[in-house]
Amino acid sequence: MNPNVDFFFNQEQKWQNEFRKLRRIILDCQLTEELKWGNPCYTLQTNPPYNQQKNIVLIHGFKEYCALLFFKGALLHDTDRILIQQTENVQAARQIRFTHVQQIMEMELLIKAYVYEAVEIEKAGLKVHFKKTKDFAIPEEFQDKLAEIPTLKAAFEALTPGRQRAYIVYFSQPKLHKTRIARIEKYMPLILNGKGLNDSYF
Repeated sequence: MNPNVDFFFNQEQKWQNEFRKLRRIILDCQLTEELKWGNPCYTLQTNPPYNQQKNIVLIHGFKEYCALLFFKGALLHDTDRILIQQTENVQAARQIRFTHVQQIMEMELLIKAYVYEAVEIEKAGLKVHFKKTKDFAIPEEFQDKLAEIPTLKAAFEALTPGRQRAYIVYFSQPKLHKTRIARIEKYMPLILNGKGLNDSYF
């Protein structure tokens, strides 16, 4: 157990008992406990000469459930059909969701089996093959803006593929035309400044 992560498990929160049980299960799998993105993250130390910490699984909670997030869950052999893809745009990560500590206790051996497989995937150096930017459909509203404003088109094409994909996915999410337009117009200055969706304006 990492003392720097203790506060997460000691604070009063909805899934406190579930989090603690998940922690014990994962630590039994001999992973290193760290704090990343404000959540307990469990990593694998790779061999020399690289000595890198590879993310295996993360504990996090939501209103309706708590979950284990496997960073390369798409590569797991999900024979028990318990892995969940959060949205259609999530390519690598998969969740196992829980709503009660009893459920976690009953699934302990299964959870460990998935963790061990995730470790073997990382040791083998397997990678998720991500879709390229061209494989994502650009919403019509954004296509119109790119055609209308050449400088915007040039700025967008100059972004890294990851930043391009983030914008395309974000602009595609709303069902309403006016909401998609609003999002595009809000983030046009960021694109023109060569910044990604989550980059600062400054």
